Amino acid sequence: MAEIISTPTEHIAEILSLQRSLFASHRTLPVEYRLKMLHRLRDAIVKHEAALVDALRTDLNKSYEEAYLTEISIVLGEIDNFFKHLKRWAAPSKRKTPLKLFPSKSCILTEPLGVALIIAPWNYPVQLLLNPLVGAIAAGCTAILKPSPYVPNVALALEHLIDECFDEEYVAVVQGHRDVNTALLKERYDIIFFTGSPDLGRVVMRAAAENLTPVVLELGGKSPVVVDKTADVELAAKRIAWGKTLNAGQTCIAPDYLLIHRDVKARFVEAYSCALKELHGDDARKSKHYVRMVSERALERVARYMQDGEVLIGGRVVSEERYIEPTLLDNVSESSAVMREEIFGPVLPMIEIGGVDEAIEFINAREKPLALYVFADEQSAERVVEYTSSGGACINDVIMHIANEYLPFGGVGNSGMGRYHGRDSLYAFSHRRSVLRTATWLDLPFRYMPYKWFKRIKSLL
Repeated sequence: MAEIISTPTEHIAEILSLQRSLFASHRTLPVEYRLKMLHRLRDAIVKHEAALVDALRTDLNKSYEEAYLTEISIVLGEIDNFFKHLKRWAAPSKRKTPLKLFPSKSCILTEPLGVALIIAPWNYPVQLLLNPLVGAIAAGCTAILKPSPYVPNVALALEHLIDECFDEEYVAVVQGHRDVNTALLKERYDIIFFTGSPDLGRVVMRAAAENLTPVVLELGGKSPVVVDKTADVELAAKRIAWGKTLNAGQTCIAPDYLLIHRDVKARFVEAYSCALKELHGDDARKSKHYVRMVSERALERVARYMQDGEVLIGGRVVSEERYIEPTLLDNVSESSAVMREEIFGPVLPMIEIGGVDEAIEFINAREKPLALYVFADEQSAERVVEYTSSGGACINDVIMHIANEYLPFGGVGNSGMGRYHGRDSLYAFSHRRSVLRTATWLDLPFRYMPYKWFKRIKSLL
């Protein structure tokens, strides 16, 4: 197992000072420079692809296919999107000017915020560190990156990639555990981008409040999936089984619990069992595509949830391999731990419903989730989406909204604030600055005291 060596506190201050000096030099401001740096990052990712994939396999047992699809390809797609659009997105945006301000013209400038701190989690450690970095570079910021120590091989692979690609005065990696996070959060930044749990999000936000630092918080929560009696049950079971076992359920937008119409419950259970076998074979433990829990502590936490209901499918745990079999739970109490806490594992609890209105009531009685999924006919599905709130949503699918770089991704309420991907990544790390330009060839007198023509110009206001 790789060993993470904590970055000394004094070095953090040095990096921050260097980055502030570089940003103040305006070197990062030209769009051509930003595009050059994005090209450099893309080339480095391609070069280090094998090392990243090997590290993901070592730390999480991710297959090459899953590592590429859910980590590397998403970052490369984000970079390629900026290659196509950054010049247009970053250009001044003209706005209308009312007649009362004649002869002025108005526009919005998109300017970088400055030094960014990006803190990433362990579940998608490549994507969730580098994708925000793409937005920071595209905006013209510098960045301090903090990978998760819970995936040490990935953290070191990312450090090697960044060290080879950029100088510390531009992009730097800081390593360590929560003591290093504490030291990082004592410093002042121009923006903090954090992905993690709501509890840690509160810690970040409290620290940011000391300096009135803007934050983007990509948090989690319990993302519900609704299966109505009008759904294609077999297709729903297949897509839910895929989404729930992707990364062994260690996904912030994984289906967390199932609201299943009682009329199709039996069909769903059978279809879910068949879907799991189709995806992972008769024994998921032997599948090269089935990820392991990140740690023994995570395994023990998720395994305890099986005590909160009746195991209909799965339930096997192999502690020495950090393996939990895909599990479907029935007869769970709404007040049990498995229904209160974000599961972050391959255990799926079921709650019976009598229709979509009951699902809406159930969802709205809880914190707003990061994602919501509904399998139903068009009218019923649209009703669920219209009368609930979530960071994002899919109708007759799960998770795939994150794969669309043209859709912003972010939470709401307890599941986060701010959004990114595509143009929204640029704006996340930018200040949208309003500018009014007034000509000097005409100086209308009505604006000045003592407002001689006030009655005449009142109708124009």
